[in-house]
Amino acid sequence: MALLDLAHHPATARHIATKLARHFVADDPPPALVHRLTQCFLDTDGDLKEVTKVLVAAPEAWAPEQAKIKRPGEWIVTALRATGETGEIGRIIQAGNLLGEPLWRPPAPKGFSDENAAWLDGLAQRLDIANTFAHREGLAVEPAAVMDAALGPLASAETRRAVVGAESRPQAMTVLLMASEFQRR
Repeated sequence: MALLDLAHHPATARHIATKLARHFVADDPPPALVHRLTQCFLDTDGDLKEVTKVLVAAPEAWAPEQAKIKRPGEWIVTALRATGETGEIGRIIQAGNLLGEPLWRPPAPKGFSDENAAWLDGLAQRLDIANTFAHREGLAVEPAAVMDAALGPLASAETRRAVVGAESRPQAMTVLLMASEFQRR
């Protein structure tokens, strides 16, 4: 009974709405979006499928500026998908560990952070991993083609110049994997 009361409480709706908006849109989510998500949660008796539909349809979720830094696992998977590499599970797990997101071991009690600040310290390690990946796996792919496939119109003119102007294919791939557009979602 107490859990049911908590589930129906407006503060619970607001908390869940804020967490969803923070995870998918911005560390400081737009209040109007949080309000719409909260209202949908309350109107649908907590139906997360309906709340998710509101989130996906929200213009704030599709803003051109990418406000969120990819968490380490997202960044690793994005790099693998962009290059078509399967990767070795041991190296993937080791990279996640080095970047502060060990597989199946989130810190208790809140889990991995959804805020950008938690992942900024790991950017130097990302550079090391990107460089190693580029020298090991990225030799078989053309960085400019990967950039077009992975980023398309999101790739800035500056990123395009840096990738095309790199001295070697591994350097171009490292520049691409470390580009602001590749780091964000």
